[in-house]
Amino acid sequence: MTARELDRFLAAVTPAKRQRDAHTMLALMKRVTGAEPVLWGTAIGFGSYHYRYDSGREGDAAAAAFAPRKAATVVYLMDGVGAHERDLARLGPHTTGVGCLYLKDLERVDLKVLQRIVARSWRTLTRDTYTLRAREGGRS
Repeated sequence: MTARELDRFLAAVTPAKRQRDAHTMLALMKRVTGAEPVLWGTAIGFGSYHYRYDSGREGDAAAAAFAPRKAATVVYLMDGVGAHERDLARLGPHTTGVGCLYLKDLERVDLKVLQRIVARSWRTLTRDTYTLRAREGGRS
């Protein structure tokens, strides 16, 4: 992906608050991962990890990723949100899914805590072949 493609993608993000938050997440994830951003569909991903489940299914996915959606910025935590319970309690306003963290306004959350969550997830996923589904992720 070129810088121009990323700029075009970010310029199309609405509303303006989500676009602002996308730029914040881009900087945060670059800092944490040291990787360059890549578009994975409509998500911006950094690095990759290999997963292999007991069922035999395996593949590769972004090791850290976020998606600027209209309703919220989605941060993908494929090691499961349960692995980050303590930090999530300190993060600020958010909601969660099995492997997703939904943030409506990054100005209302503790970015140091968010950075710690992303860094822990990144380390877990890139350490070796990951064998758990998000719903099976460990507790911190």
